Amino acid sequence: MQDLNYYLIGGQTNVREYFNNFNSTILVNNYIFAQFLGICPFLGVSSKTETALGMGVAVTFVVVLASAITWLIQNFVLNKFGLEYLQTIAFILVIASLVQFVEMFIKKSSPSLYQAMGVYLPLITTNCVVLGVTVLNVQNGYNLIETIFSGFGASLGFTLALVLIAALREKLMLADVPKHFKVFLLRCDAGLMAIAFSGFGGLV
Repeated sequence: MQDLNYYLIGGQTNVREYFNNFNSTILVNNYIFAQFLGICPFLGVSSKTETALGMGVAVTFVVVLASAITWLIQNFVLNKFGLEYLQTIAFILVIASLVQFVEMFIKKSSPSLYQAMGVYLPLITTNCVVLGVTVLNVQNGYNLIETIFSGFGASLGFTLALVLIAALREKLMLADVPKHFKVFLLRCDAGLMAIAFSGFGGLV
C-alpha cells in the first residue's frame, strides 16, 4: 500500500508545488501562447465567446480524463509489458473515445452549441493540445496527482486563451476598419497576448 502511495503521489505530498505547477501551466507555460499547440481551434472556434467557452469546457473534460487514463495505461500496461512504442496509438484511441462521448452529450443537451462548434468538435481528437498534454505528462515523469493537475491547468489555460481572443474578435468585428486589415489585427492581438502571458514568468 505504501509503495502504491509513493507511485501515485510521488512520496511526500507537496501541495504548494502542485499548485505552482498548476498556475504555471495556465499562465507561464500556456500551451497556446508558450508552446504553440492548439492554434487551429484557437483561430477557428474563437469567433464568439459562447462558442469559445463551450469548446474550452469540452476540451477540459477530455484533457483531464485523458490525462488520468493515459497515465494509468502508460504505467500499468505499456511500461509493464514493454509496449512503450504503442504510446501514441494507445493515447489517440483513448482521446478519440472520450471525444465521441463528449460529442454525443453536447449534441443531445445543446444542439445550438453543437452546430456552432461544427467540424471543430470532432477535431478535438486531433487537437495537438490534448495529445501534447498526455505525452508531456509522461515525459516529465509526473505522478498521477501531478498529471491531473497538469491536465486541468493546461485545459484552463487553453480555455482562457480561447475566450480572450474571442472577446477581442467580437470587438474587432464592430470596428470600422477594412475587412482584410481585421485579419492582420487579429494576428497582432494574438502575438501581443503571447508576449503579455510571458510576463507572468516572474510570478510563478
